[in-house]
Amino acid sequence: MSDAREFARICKVLSVDTRVRIIQMLKGEALCVGALSNGLGVTAGAVSQHLRILRDAGLVVDEKQGYYVHYRLNNKTIAKWKNVTERFLKPGTGNVKPCRQEISERTKPCAKKTNPAAKNPKI
Repeated sequence: MSDAREFARICKVLSVDTRVRIIQMLKGEALCVGALSNGLGVTAGAVSQHLRILRDAGLVVDEKQGYYVHYRLNNKTIAKWKNVTERFLKPGTGNVKPCRQEISERTKPCAKKTNPAAKNPKI
């Protein structure tokens, strides 16, 4: 997958503030849906939906502990996303070729267009 496509996928996954807040909460420790729900002030169902998206993206992994499922960040995916983001944002790595025109040519004013009807009222 190209860096641009992967970066767009990362942005899509992180485009919802609740998901970003979940990631922030999981930086410290593994948490269950109930703890995340209480901390975020949203329903457990909403948290579960966001966790599904984060899990499908590989950003979180789940671990069954007794009756509860705890979620934690996947450090391998975080490292991969960091590298993709750094490569994507690094200056001079795009595929666009720089303009070869001289600066003076780029700053010349455009030629005035004349209205043919103004010269010849019969038109």
